[in-house]
Amino acid sequence: MKTDTAPHPAPTVNDAAGPRGRRPRLARMAGRAPARPTPAAAAAHNVSAATAALLALVAIGAALHEPVLIPPLAASAALVHCAPSLPPAQPRSVVVGHLLGAAAGYAVAVASHGCAWAAALAAGATLALTTLARTPHSPACATAVVIVLQEPAPAGFLPLLFGSAVLLVLTAYAAPRVRRAAPR
Repeated sequence: MKTDTAPHPAPTVNDAAGPRGRRPRLARMAGRAPARPTPAAAAAHNVSAATAALLALVAIGAALHEPVLIPPLAASAALVHCAPSLPPAQPRSVVVGHLLGAAAGYAVAVASHGCAWAAALAAGATLALTTLARTPHSPACATAVVIVLQEPAPAGFLPLLFGSAVLLVLTAYAAPRVRRAAPR
């Protein structure tokens, strides 16, 4: 006995149009998506947004007569503007990570007197703290190193570090609104 069971054809794109061959109402209302930006345009936007944020830090530092731009903040700007979806680029990781790095740096600096060995320990302690706090942010390890080796006064350094980290996060939120196709 032979039964004829032909496989059902796979649905085509037109099958999703619904009854009577029309597209769903939401799809009709949405219209066509804008063209994807070229990788060069996206890279130019990310680089210009990160550079603008860093220039803002320099301008604030010039106005306050304090060095506000430190190398770890430049690395943070690169993360939040060029890889915003990564865990180290999340606002909590940026702000809390730098504060934990500062805490580790000052704690180790009190116990030692600015040697490179102590700076390495401070970076390791920061990595442990940020891992435990679930706020991964590798530039925070560099913040700890800067504090051990440079020994800035905490009363002046901590508010500037906190404000700078918040500014980087805010610019990361503002940048995609300037260019609609940027990742949010």
